Amino acid sequence: MQRSNYGNPPPATSPPLHHPVPQHVSTVPQLRSPPPPISQQQSGYGNPYQPQAPQGAFGAYGGIINDPTAQMGFQVGQTALKHGTEYFNRYINVSALKHYFNVTNGYVVNKLFLVLFPWRHKPWSRKQSIGPSGQEGWYLPPRDDLNSPDMYIPLMAIVTYILLSTTLAGLRGAFQPELLGSNFGWAFFIVVIEILGLKLGCYLLSISNESQLLDLVAYSGYKFVGVIATLITSEFVNGGKGTGGWIGWTVFTYTFLANALFLVKTPLESTQGYTNNSQLRSLKYVLLPENTTDERGTMQTVARSQKSRRTQFLFLYSYPVQLVFMWALTRL
Repeated sequence: MQRSNYGNPPPATSPPLHHPVPQHVSTVPQLRSPPPPISQQQSGYGNPYQPQAPQGAFGAYGGIINDPTAQMGFQVGQTALKHGTEYFNRYINVSALKHYFNVTNGYVVNKLFLVLFPWRHKPWSRKQSIGPSGQEGWYLPPRDDLNSPDMYIPLMAIVTYILLSTTLAGLRGAFQPELLGSNFGWAFFIVVIEILGLKLGCYLLSISNESQLLDLVAYSGYKFVGVIATLITSEFVNGGKGTGGWIGWTVFTYTFLANALFLVKTPLESTQGYTNNSQLRSLKYVLLPENTTDERGTMQTVARSQKSRRTQFLFLYSYPVQLVFMWALTRL
């Protein structure tokens, strides 16, 4: 017998389920096994799945080197490089330039003290190497001789001056990015004008020396050491007011006199037995050079009137000219 639902409502029927139908049909790539390797005997193309051996050092492009046009271009490039190097060496002696950068940390520290405090320094004579037969030979590089001029300190001093002057302007609230370029141009202008003036004076006084250009560039850069010391000391003492005031002028006067004495004290050395005068690197020798040795082995000096004019030129360069240039560099 079936039970009848007395008074109970019929059960609710659930709606049919509808699965979402994908709108975009995606295709799954079919995975296929690679074709069997083809032997070299069956085909002349070789196995495509094996790495091909490189053709020369540059692969498939190695044939360009064997191309006549490329070889001609290489020859033209080598010729241009050779002539460019000869043109550069004609005006700048690379081997001599390396001599000026042959320095050590100890030399740099001692040379800075020498430039700032030259009053009690002795001796001022240059050191020379001894040849195999006992005679004096080339002058020693800066790392072995404190009295030797160098390019490292002047170059670093110029860079430091540019950065320091720009930094001081920033501390005073007047920093502009253009100051780096203007300070570099001003320092470069001072050095160029000084070198041109020295070369003109050497020409008018009939002073000739193969190594004088590098010597003059080296000695003209030492003034920046005193200028940096003046700027730093005056900035701290005057409280950011620059080099004005009696303290600033006192520091400037001291550094100026120290630089002038350093330039004048460079000695005129006795070079008896030394035959290569082009390697004598000293400012006083550049401006007051000796002649070649005679048959007795003694040095023949220049005429007294000519030597007097050269001495006056050395004094003029070391004092009035340096005073004007150092004052111009410290006026920030």
